[in-house]
Amino acid sequence: MRTLDEVQATLEIAKLKAEDLSPVAHCLSFGDGASSGEYCLMELDEALCRHVEAGRSLVIRGDKDEHAVLCSQDETYDLKVADTSNILLFIPGCKTPDQLSDTSADIVHAQIWGFSSSYWELKRQRPRLKKLKKLLMDSPYEGPAIGVRDDDPGQKYSFADLLERIQASKAELESHLQNIHACQVDGYWRILDYDYEMKLLGHVTQLVDSESWSFTKVPLSICLQELSPLEPKNMIEHCLNCYGRRCTSDDGEVCFALNEDKVCRALAQMLLQNAVKFNLSEFVEVWQQSVPEGMNTRLDQLRGLALVDRNSRPETVSLLRVEDLPEDTLERFNRLFGMREKWTEDDITPYIQDLCGEKQTTGALLTKFARSSMQNGVKVFNSRRPITS
Repeated sequence: MRTLDEVQATLEIAKLKAEDLSPVAHCLSFGDGASSGEYCLMELDEALCRHVEAGRSLVIRGDKDEHAVLCSQDETYDLKVADTSNILLFIPGCKTPDQLSDTSADIVHAQIWGFSSSYWELKRQRPRLKKLKKLLMDSPYEGPAIGVRDDDPGQKYSFADLLERIQASKAELESHLQNIHACQVDGYWRILDYDYEMKLLGHVTQLVDSESWSFTKVPLSICLQELSPLEPKNMIEHCLNCYGRRCTSDDGEVCFALNEDKVCRALAQMLLQNAVKFNLSEFVEVWQQSVPEGMNTRLDQLRGLALVDRNSRPETVSLLRVEDLPEDTLERFNRLFGMREKWTEDDITPYIQDLCGEKQTTGALLTKFARSSMQNGVKVFNSRRPITS
């Protein structure tokens, strides 16, 4: 335990003036069990500090073969070790100068419990959700005749199970379950078998056409009444929730307004599903004939779902879903440039938009991973690096 005389002697050796420093000196000593392996330090931004101070949890998620991420209630952060040239000391009860302003002591003694030359640095990142659909596809729901079989060999997952396996926050996981049209069956989250989902949508659109309803006002009660002999009511309502918006009419009747873009996009995928390439003009004609009366198909509804080739003769369209591409940014660009050497900005943007981090643009991604040039007066992009297989 240093005395005041020893502190003053140290200042003289260091050629420091006492009047230039805080009037209270902290004298530090290492505790008996102090070590560098007992504690890990983590740097939190202001939002995460408020999150912790409010009593909420931060959770580290990741399987053994995955790089760990940290999740709050609604955000996901990459965990990265950052080294520092200054050793960081862990001193419980350490006070800042403003906290010492009311003390009359000249010396405050504090023990060091731990120290480290590195800390965990957090960086906001996209949740890693590709694994979710892969897990759920192990046991897709194919309807009541098959989905309730006792011998169904596929693994099923509750929401708690998915939180353990998926590197995403609770809010991000809930949102993505909705995006991929998953539903709860007997307490487990299931994704609908593609053919079964299209069957449900077909029942709804055919009923809309046969009853001459406006697709913006589909009455729920009549829809359930008419279709319940074919499919369970909860599945019909789930389909309406996936492809429409619940609303209430002036007379209090619950209706659904079908989303034109979602329905047209789903039926486009159904047409393209089993074709390598489709003549564009023929596809556009068949596609328009397949949608409910009053809906209009547009090529911009295919963004991130299908790719139009304007250079082939005749022009073609083929299925290319952004969800089937790699999550890793470099792998994504390698895959895209492996498919097509040169891309226009309009064509490639739907396939890289989801890679953008916070405050990042597709233009910044293209600058980093692609090289631009002019081709017949149109700016195109090709790979900045050799394509790896």
